[in-house]
Amino acid sequence: MKEELRDGRNIDFALETGFRRAWPSIRDSNISTIITCTILFWFGSTFGASIVKGFALTLAIGVGVSMFTAIVATRTLLHTFLGRLDLAKRKGLLGV
Repeated sequence: MKEELRDGRNIDFALETGFRRAWPSIRDSNISTIITCTILFWFGSTFGASIVKGFALTLAIGVGVSMFTAIVATRTLLHTFLGRLDLAKRKGLLGV
């Protein structure tokens, strides 16, 4: 986002570009965590370690909630608040 704002783009374009560039990293890390959760849950079922199953389930739920928050809540809040920001006067708020 900062790079786009420094290049003189408007804030909506910078926000969308920032999310678009960050999405592959967010997606890949969460998919690998879900795969790890599946493996842990399977090993917990196989070897009778219910505490491992509980950890895997809790971790998977946390990843799901984090993804929802990152995709829906954070994007909505940023669009709401940054849309009202006068960037010419407040560049320091965004580190530009």
